[in-house]
Amino acid sequence: MHKNFADYIKEFEKTLVNVFHEKYDINEFSKNRGLPVVAMRDIMSHAPLSVAIPEKFGGRGLKVKECLGILSAASYESLALSLTFGINIALFLEPVAKYANEAIKGDIFKRFLEKQNMGGLMITEPDFGSDALSMQTYNEKNGNSYTIKGTKHWQGLTGMADYWLMTSREKGSNGNLGRDIDFFVCDVSQPNQRITVEKYYDNLGLYMIPYGINKVDIQVPAQYKLQPESSGVKMMLDLLHRSRMQFPGMAIGFIKRMLDESIKYCNERIVGGKNLLALDQVQFQIAKIQSAFTVTSAMCFRSSAHSGIENDLSSESIEANTMKTYVTDLMQEAAHTLTQLSGAMGFDMSNIGGRGIMDSRAFQIFEGSNEMLYTQITQMIGKLMIRKKELNVYRFFKDYELTNKLDSFFKNELDFNFTTGLSQRKMIDLGKVFSRIISANFVLEMGGEGFHKDLVSNCLNVIKLDVSQVIKSFHCKNTTTQIEDYNENSNWYSFA
Repeated sequence: MHKNFADYIKEFEKTLVNVFHEKYDINEFSKNRGLPVVAMRDIMSHAPLSVAIPEKFGGRGLKVKECLGILSAASYESLALSLTFGINIALFLEPVAKYANEAIKGDIFKRFLEKQNMGGLMITEPDFGSDALSMQTYNEKNGNSYTIKGTKHWQGLTGMADYWLMTSREKGSNGNLGRDIDFFVCDVSQPNQRITVEKYYDNLGLYMIPYGINKVDIQVPAQYKLQPESSGVKMMLDLLHRSRMQFPGMAIGFIKRMLDESIKYCNERIVGGKNLLALDQVQFQIAKIQSAFTVTSAMCFRSSAHSGIENDLSSESIEANTMKTYVTDLMQEAAHTLTQLSGAMGFDMSNIGGRGIMDSRAFQIFEGSNEMLYTQITQMIGKLMIRKKELNVYRFFKDYELTNKLDSFFKNELDFNFTTGLSQRKMIDLGKVFSRIISANFVLEMGGEGFHKDLVSNCLNVIKLDVSQVIKSFHCKNTTTQIEDYNENSNWYSFA
């Protein structure tokens, strides 16, 4: 029988405080690669990854609310620790629970619960980046096993994970690679499944997590191949969309920490006989972090009800991309704000805002760069508008299922017609607008359940201001291009 989650998470939070602030010093962790084994042992003694393991295998039952709770508790103290848990939960344990052969699950989950094992996902390759469908890692079936060969890089937990979900494409008899994507569970404790780390990257931020180049040349038993419900590509989309919908869990604790630290510092910092909170601009900056906290809370609320493994998320690109892009932008903005408010102290290595700038920066890039995902949001919503034969943005959003609670709140900003053939920079602008409109709807959904009404009201006003500013950028003519021969006649010294 598992403990009540409220009691469980309180104990876990106490352990994190003890590890990062009493027993050890998180500032020292932040300067060095990796996390000391003894510190990780203390953290993992609570079996935090049990939240992503089915009850019949001894876990807490894969409740999204609990998974997000663990991510949030971790990110309040360490964004890198939270990402470590996020990789394990969304990119390994949940896919295994949903798609793996039943016969192999028991031993895998047992090792996670009893031996603190970890798992990650290998998709990205040096020459293809976000173009996962062109990956060159291939698999060939030989009797009851598969040979998998290729090169992967920028996998979080490189050289650290005990298990990997390995992606590859089937190699045909003619040497050509199939169009679908296959997933295999790789157990690096097995002699013929060990992965060679050719190089560790000197990652800027997230020091606790190792990244690198991995040489793959392994043999995996056939029963360790994941079984998609339809195609491997749809399975990959289901997996990635679920992961993106759990980004708010990693973001909420981090943003709350930025908010708490900002309020504390501005209360204590006296300038001209008054604390910083007496300044109008400081009030506005902190209100924006509170808005980020509210938006992220609403995303967690929404995700808890919609992103469980019982749901097929392969077609939920708009919602998943909205959460990933907007929440990671908010993380970065909150870290910048705390650093700015901290003045000279924000430049100290021990300042969590300064560290947070680099730690959160990667979130805007991995699992699809935000520019790419904002573009996709515009493309997908544009297709829906054309299909519905409603090109007026306001009228479309008034009835759209992800924005139907907003009534006329954004009417002035959205009362224009969508046109095709937009430049990418304009599509990114619109993607930002659409993501914020959808997120405002999430906030109203949560507000309807009794969430702090003043936070909801302030948040909607901040989002409206943000939308207004981005819309102005969208409507402004922008045809600037790169100047190829910029060195010609461009040395100011020659004209002085």
